Amino acid sequence: MLGVARRHWGEKVIKAVLFLAAATSVLITVGIVLSLAGETIQFFNDEAVTLKGFLTDANWTPLFKDPEFGVRPLVQGTLVITLIGMIVAVPLGIGTAIYLSEYAPHRVRAFVKPTLELLAGVPTVVFGYFALTFFTPTLLNNILHLDVSVFNGLAGGIIVGVMIIPTVASVAEDAMTAVPSSLREGAYGLGASKRQVSTRVVVPAALSGVVAAVVLGASRAVGETMIVLIAAGQVPTTSLDPRNPMETMTAFIGATGKGDIPTGSTGYKAIFAVGFTLFIITLLINTVAIRFVRRFRQVYD
Repeated sequence: MLGVARRHWGEKVIKAVLFLAAATSVLITVGIVLSLAGETIQFFNDEAVTLKGFLTDANWTPLFKDPEFGVRPLVQGTLVITLIGMIVAVPLGIGTAIYLSEYAPHRVRAFVKPTLELLAGVPTVVFGYFALTFFTPTLLNNILHLDVSVFNGLAGGIIVGVMIIPTVASVAEDAMTAVPSSLREGAYGLGASKRQVSTRVVVPAALSGVVAAVVLGASRAVGETMIVLIAAGQVPTTSLDPRNPMETMTAFIGATGKGDIPTGSTGYKAIFAVGFTLFIITLLINTVAIRFVRRFRQVYD
């Protein structure tokens, strides 16, 4: 009886610790939202700021003598660079996942996957300076002759895509590996080729995990700071030409939040307003993705 009582007490302690861990995560998230929301509300209480102007105006100069607070150039720059990054990362990441899951020999997989995941550990500042000092001048200008600016959205987007390839590939490969072997064996028994099994059986069966991988990559691309700050520049613009400099929301936060502006000023509060906008965009992306994943999730015995 004493042993049973001790085991029961131990289970209660473990349950309490796990609940505390979950509650801590929730409280941290709530704290982040409250810290952003408080300064954001004060930002919109300023006479020079209106919600309509913030969302629709095409000029963003919050630190100028005559400031303008149209966040649209930052949002547009963020979405353009994220789109370029996803164009790079999704086909390469999912292709890598299919290769590792369906084609790669065990020895190759044991070497390639850890190497790929090691790429995810490279500091993003290294990616940024790689884009600035090699990718833009050597590859884009000297080899491809694209005539891009020193700072440009194209280099920033491509290198962001390279950075998130390991994330997309690793999560998608885990989802494909979890597909039961019986589905593959049934397809082979019907005469399907390796390519048909990979693209028509495994990928559809792992669709929810693949979508989760893509969304995770997109969320990381939206929130990337150092690469776009170094490689894409700090020129808020509504131009859709990625050869020109662009500024993202994270780049503005990173460049402005250095302690050079007075606390409590409108420019200071603009940092929190942009951060709150970024939070809403990321939340919307994840909400749509969760609904999609739940709709297409398949559970196997």
